[in-house]
Amino acid sequence: MRKIVSHLIMTLDGVVHFDAVADAVKKRRNQEVMDDFNACIAQEDAMLLGRVTYQEWAGYWPGSTWQPFADHINGVPKYVASRTLKEVHWPGADNVSLLGADVAAAIAELKARPGGSIGVHGSPQLAESLLHAGLLDELRLELYPIVAGSGTRLFRDDRPSKAMHLAMAKPTANGVVILTYRPVNRVG
Repeated sequence: MRKIVSHLIMTLDGVVHFDAVADAVKKRRNQEVMDDFNACIAQEDAMLLGRVTYQEWAGYWPGSTWQPFADHINGVPKYVASRTLKEVHWPGADNVSLLGADVAAAIAELKARPGGSIGVHGSPQLAESLLHAGLLDELRLELYPIVAGSGTRLFRDDRPSKAMHLAMAKPTANGVVILTYRPVNRVG
């Protein structure tokens, strides 16, 4: 069975969408961090995107030269989870699909197909939903030693608790810590 792996950049205060400190994060995203990230995406052969991430990325990545991620995202099949979109397009490629109304069933079916990992990039609301639906296999966080102060946090209030197992912790020379967590029912 394929794994669903969420990749998020996060500040110390749990913020995953952080316009105010984006430049500080970029300065710390050095070659060591990127080498680890690139090794992870090399295992992916598909992506899941939430609506907001899809709408932002479809306008940016098809013309980007930021490698190897641009080639990766433009080349792999992309599946968009949205309750409001009626159709999706990816400029220059015919490899994006809108998941049906039952997103959980569609993702479970994707996981049952043969293939590599399915990456969830950005899309914090989707990542949280997958975790609580029991569909997320790994939560990979690049934790930056920065306090954003405000912004979208990964986990919202009033959600049930979820036990996680630390599968890997890799501190980098510049203070970024790369963490991989698995839901307790997925340890191993």
